[in-house]
This record gives sequence, C-alpha cells and structure tokens, in this order.
Amino acid sequence: MSVNQNLQFGLIGQIFKSDYGWLCARVNRAMGCPHGAQDIASETFLRVLALPDPASIREPRALLTTIARRLMYEGWRRQDLERAYLETLAQAPLATHPSPEERLLLLETLAEVDRLLDGLSAKAKAAFLYHQLDGLTYMQIGELLQVSVSRVQQYMADAFKRCYLAMVQP
Repeated sequence: MSVNQNLQFGLIGQIFKSDYGWLCARVNRAMGCPHGAQDIASETFLRVLALPDPASIREPRALLTTIARRLMYEGWRRQDLERAYLETLAQAPLATHPSPEERLLLLETLAEVDRLLDGLSAKAKAAFLYHQLDGLTYMQIGELLQVSVSRVQQYMADAFKRCYLAMVQP
C-alpha cells in the first residue's frame, strides 16, 4: 500500500469515527428505521472510499449527506418499482408468474433500466418502455402520450443514446 493510500484511508477513518454516528442519526430521522439507516451510512462510506481523491474532501458532512440522500432516493425508487411490478404481477394469471429467481432478475433489470433512463422526462421514459416492452408504434405512443410522432422520435433517440452510452462507457 502506498503512502498516499495510507493517508487517504487514515483520513476516511477519521471521518468515519467522527461522523458515522451523526450520519446514522440523520438518516434514521429521514427513514424511521435504524437498521436501514446503518445500511445507508455504511454504503455511503463505501462510496467515499471509491472516490478518486478522498483527500480533496473539504466539507465531509455535506458530502456524506449528499451521498446518503441519493442512496435513500435510489432505495425508495427501487421500492416503488418493486411495488408496481408486484401489483402488475398480482393481476396476471398464476400460471404466468415467474419463479423467485426469475422475479429477482426481473426486479434487478427493472432497477437497472430505471437507472439508465434516469434524467429523461416521464414521457420519454414512457415512450421508450411502450416501444420496447409493449411493441407499440411511434404513432400509437404519440396518441397515448398526446404528442407528435416527431416528438416520440426525439424521445426514442434520447433513450437510445443513453442505452448506447451505457454500453460503451465502463
């Protein structure tokens, strides 16, 4: 281990010692679940460890708060996706229900697609999903979303661009 890495781990260790309890309490107030708060706080510090230059951290609590808030939002979005999936599944015939393993893979895929499309407008996400999952034409999507076919084309181009960038970027 290099001297620089030792210094970085020491710095993060100091931040951990002084701010882990504070972060857990802060997240617990937002979530109302001490165990979930500890998970979020731990994941927050793992993300800090993965930063390219932890020594450049000037305001540790601000950084920790931002990372923890993003992790909470990601968790809530995932719960919303899972809830919507399970509600849809409950309406399907029992014979078409996937196995628990397939269900987990589907939920992970849904979360990844949601993450991939994050930043697109709700209509752009809907257009992409209508086209890819339901096989609707651009004209049908335009009617559903009450937009022009050229606007649907723009939505699809934006979504495909995100998919392409996700494939080529490490």
